[in-house]
Amino acid sequence: MKHIEVLQSKIMDLEKAQKQVAAWRINDDRIVFTNGCFDLPHPGHVQYLAQARDLGNRLVVGLNSDASVKKLKGPDRPVQNQNSRALILAGLATVDLIVIFDEDTPLNLIKAIQPDVLVKGGDWPTDQIVGADAVKANGGQVLSLPFTEGHSTSELIEKMRNRGCEEVRN
Repeated sequence: MKHIEVLQSKIMDLEKAQKQVAAWRINDDRIVFTNGCFDLPHPGHVQYLAQARDLGNRLVVGLNSDASVKKLKGPDRPVQNQNSRALILAGLATVDLIVIFDEDTPLNLIKAIQPDVLVKGGDWPTDQIVGADAVKANGGQVLSLPFTEGHSTSELIEKMRNRGCEEVRN
């Protein structure tokens, strides 16, 4: 299998993802789940995903669809389409599986995957993390991981606008 095919095989629809997670569970793999837009991946994202992966054997990422990002972040977002964002995430060794979701929140995805560990970034108190109740009800753990200071997609976009990048202005 070519490397690009290996990366593309990490990007799955929900039904296929559930089957893959079930196969991992047969081996007693600990499943970690996180989600986000990951619009302009940066070192903070890489460190966050590495920390998340360290909490288990497999890392599943719920990726907001283009429509979902636009609804959450505004009409100028996402900067990169969902297929580009998914492929970039698939290129990270720490990420085992990516599922693109269309809803405002990943609650249905979390309920379907039933992770052992649910994580979000440091701006989310654990009692406000979507899906926390469902994960805890299954005996799972919910954690808020610390931010890596100085890295933000919004800050990157603002820097690009200030430097006159046409693509970001339109």
